[in-house]
Amino acid sequence: MEQITIRPATADDASIIASAIIMAIGEETAQKYCGAHNREIFEQLAREELSQYSHRNALVAEVDGRTAGAIVGYDGARLQELRARTFEVMAKHGVTPALCDDETGPGEFYLDSLGTLPESRGRGIGRLLLESLRDKALKEGHRRVGLIVDTDNPEAERLYLRLGFRQVGTKHFLGHTMHHLQYTQE
Repeated sequence: MEQITIRPATADDASIIASAIIMAIGEETAQKYCGAHNREIFEQLAREELSQYSHRNALVAEVDGRTAGAIVGYDGARLQELRARTFEVMAKHGVTPALCDDETGPGEFYLDSLGTLPESRGRGIGRLLLESLRDKALKEGHRRVGLIVDTDNPEAERLYLRLGFRQVGTKHFLGHTMHHLQYTQE
């Protein structure tokens, strides 16, 4: 029987974190907004101490000691602070950051990016990552945990709804219509 472990990420996990980000936003969107060097940009951001995609904001899943997926999340009140460093790194790579609506804000712990490697799917790893970071946020005192999901991804939305998330609105992000879902601690 395989062993699935969820653990805090380190800077050495930059590759799996970058993969999770690219899976979450989609390869086409990553290339459109970050160019051909999108993986390099996201790996650098994952190694950073203070960015949206920092390893400090991530958990990693391992199956029998091999990385299988990652999730990134942070206090929505810190979005602008974290986004500033993200945009600085992008600019150093010659990428002009896309203007987009804020996907989160104060009063919400935001689950930003979740991805499981294709060869590890179907084992409940995404659900375990999501529950682990949600529960960590609640233990830290956050009362609401939010995320956005593309309206073109009903399978993911069904998972979130099964885990107790509820739709609280709609957002437009990087050219996509997204449902804004929240889990509220009773």
